[in-house]
Amino acid sequence: MAGRAAETSAGRGAGKDAEAADAQADAMRVWFRFLRMHQRVSRAMTARLRAIGLSVPQFDLLSTLSEREGITQSELADRLYVTKGNVSGLVDRLLEAGLVERLAIANDRRSYALHLTTRGRELAHKGLETQRSYVRGTLGQLDGTDIAQLDQLILAWRDAVRRDLAAPAASS
Repeated sequence: MAGRAAETSAGRGAGKDAEAADAQADAMRVWFRFLRMHQRVSRAMTARLRAIGLSVPQFDLLSTLSEREGITQSELADRLYVTKGNVSGLVDRLLEAGLVERLAIANDRRSYALHLTTRGRELAHKGLETQRSYVRGTLGQLDGTDIAQLDQLILAWRDAVRRDLAAPAASS
């Protein structure tokens, strides 16, 4: 009888190990699906934005300014999660294209406020509509319950990533 109890207990332990291994396999499968989908979505949006004359970084900058004009290049870099150097070159090119303008900030001789020109605003809105259309045709095909559930799962994943990034040493 004692042997059978030990065997059952060991079997449960092995079952939990198998469940953990299955969960890890499932997590890896989902991870790779996520990466492949990200690549496909990125390629699709890149092509759609190119069709209206924008690169993804240009669209990111214009759409960000369409939400909040008058920010500095430093604030823009923070919002786009890129370096100030990357933003500087991109802003320079958009200035030359007549899509963005730099305006002096009163009482601050070192910083400039970034604003969209009329043409820049029109292109930003065209890009936003292109993006909305793509989302409607893809993610928008899911029902509201599925979208809400996906949103909760992505938020939980985002929180796990933030915890990992905040940890003193990277997890392996």
